[in-house]
Amino acid sequence: MFPKIRLAFFFASILALCTPSYSHPVPDSPKWLTYAGGDGPGKGKHIVLIAADQEYRSEQAMPMMAGILSKHHGFDCTVLFCVNEKGEVDPTMPVYPKKGAEADFKEHRIPGLENLASADLVVFFNRLLTLPKEQLDLIVAYLDSGKPMIALRTANHGFRGAIPYKIDGKNVNFGRDILGGAFMGHHGRWHADSTRGTIVEELKDHPISRGVTDIWGPSDVYRTYKEGTGLPEGCTALVWGQPLMGRNHGDKTNPDKEALPVAWFKNWKTSKGQNARVFQSTMGSAKDLQSAGLRRLIINAAYWGMELESKITGDRSVEYIAPYSPLASGFNYEKLGVTPKLPKAYQQ
Repeated sequence: MFPKIRLAFFFASILALCTPSYSHPVPDSPKWLTYAGGDGPGKGKHIVLIAADQEYRSEQAMPMMAGILSKHHGFDCTVLFCVNEKGEVDPTMPVYPKKGAEADFKEHRIPGLENLASADLVVFFNRLLTLPKEQLDLIVAYLDSGKPMIALRTANHGFRGAIPYKIDGKNVNFGRDILGGAFMGHHGRWHADSTRGTIVEELKDHPISRGVTDIWGPSDVYRTYKEGTGLPEGCTALVWGQPLMGRNHGDKTNPDKEALPVAWFKNWKTSKGQNARVFQSTMGSAKDLQSAGLRRLIINAAYWGMELESKITGDRSVEYIAPYSPLASGFNYEKLGVTPKLPKAYQQ
């Protein structure tokens, strides 16, 4: 009996030595969240999602999306957060100094930005951040790497000041230049309208559109270009957003508000002439992402960004891996129940 057990143990040990061990590209840390990729087309690819806004509950949305991308699609995922001095995820941090108390204003911080170096795609969901230069340098290194990126909702006004990025002596603006459109105002009633998204008819067969139906969210449409103009050259509108008269799925169209692009794609040419694939969606609040159609659109965009469009199918799951009931958008933090929490509180 015992010799047989020892022999079985011996062969099991040899097998373990011969089987390559799995290792997530980012080490575990209480400062961020990691999700190991399961079986799926994204196996071997790493996505970093940055949750750093104060209004639309990115701290809940990005872990939810990371869970789906890892479990159902095979991507290794890392979620980085904007934190306060205690290391807590803190959407209540001010983005502007109080008048007369400028010296008391505290910079934002995102621990783990060094892990952008191992990312194959970054999802930006930030808003009006003031980061230390060493952290901005890590972001700029990624922006100039030629690797793809996705920007959600407030990311098109993601930094309060200029980022340290110049090409041919000219400052690069994250929203206008890289993403193809910065926030120019609410096209309708802020926190009162909702948005119905419709895929551009000519692009219904585009890989990002595959399997996408019924895009709707309770956030309003952003304007990103002046009236009478359009998206900048090089941007291709994929989804038009029609403002609705209310915040329910079946509300009527606002007859006084035209539809504007709420999702588009483009290339960003880096300082070395590389072309990075870029996808921006001005929809994307935590509540918007309760729409399976919007989740699929963004997940498809992740595949497209990494040039994996041949692996996009319209039936691979985009369902939650854990219960998801995000808090409402807004700045009335006490009423909404928004409080500083450690990153582990958001683990899916």
